[in-house]
Amino acid sequence: MARPTVRRGVALGLGVLWWCAALRLALAPGAGVLEGAVVAGGWGVSLLPVHCVPKGRAAGAVRAGRWRAAWRTAAVTTASPLRRSDAGSGPS
Repeated sequence: MARPTVRRGVALGLGVLWWCAALRLALAPGAGVLEGAVVAGGWGVSLLPVHCVPKGRAAGAVRAGRWRAAWRTAAVTTASPLRRSDAGSGPS
């Protein structure tokens, strides 16, 4: 129980630190390199794929070759063919 609470507290603290640095960088005339480094570092960390797992273990993972199978069956359709312009109007 303590682990998730500590993790959320650290995440909240770092988020507050990032927002303070971002606001100071945008609004304060004396902001400098430290605030810029915190903002750039926080933005860069947000781009990391931290929840990645191997494809075989991923929930909802699709099997290999699914695109090949989809393209192979793409020629079969249940849609009706388009009418030619001189065929007249269809039933309404």
